[in-house]
Amino acid sequence: MKLTPYILVLSMVALCSNVIAKEEVEKKSDEAKKAWNEMNKEQQTALHAKPDMANGLDVYEVCSACHMPEGWGMENGTFPLLAGQHRSVLIKQLADIRALNRDNPTMYPFALPQSIGDAQALADVTAYIATLPMNPNNGVGSGEHLEHGKKLYTENCVKCHGETGEGDAEKFYPRIQAQHYKYMLRQFEWIRDGKRRNANPDMVEQIKNFTDKDMSAVIDYVSRLKPPKKDLASDPNWQNPDFAD
Repeated sequence: MKLTPYILVLSMVALCSNVIAKEEVEKKSDEAKKAWNEMNKEQQTALHAKPDMANGLDVYEVCSACHMPEGWGMENGTFPLLAGQHRSVLIKQLADIRALNRDNPTMYPFALPQSIGDAQALADVTAYIATLPMNPNNGVGSGEHLEHGKKLYTENCVKCHGETGEGDAEKFYPRIQAQHYKYMLRQFEWIRDGKRRNANPDMVEQIKNFTDKDMSAVIDYVSRLKPPKKDLASDPNWQNPDFAD
């Protein structure tokens, strides 16, 4: 089959992009390489696409119905805080939901390509979400066992999620600082009990013996970890100006 000049150029661009992506991956740590190789093709494409922020805002209008215009989710844990999350993490979770690697019946129809678009749309909307300031007043737990929670976090979670819950974008470890307590508690329980199919196997192994008290204590501690001030909204009542009437 003879390629037209236009298609030939597109093919060359795609080939060059793949080579660049491969070179970038080779520079990463062994753990990051492993995480990259486990990503599906859509995730890899989205991660290396140049984001279109205007389209990201358009796509996010679909998401804002549940996650709120500010990306702060709900304190009752129904929907998580998305604002400020690592793009790589957002892309992985969206692509996993689309590929049915993560069970989320509520979100699934809204995450499909016919609802929000292709891999480029994933790149666009996650880039937009990542720029949103985070909630300075997220939901927290009872505060009854914070010392126990801190001990558990230090011994079991710091290696991946960091001292202040900052996560690691390169290794697809999420930011958990400023996340709602009730949302994290539910996800932690599902991971511990093997109900979240795309959970990191290392985490499943790490927390398999946590009691309900352990789980509540460590998540309560995590819910009180705060991002740098520059990543937080200046006012708990901040409203996203992109959604102003």
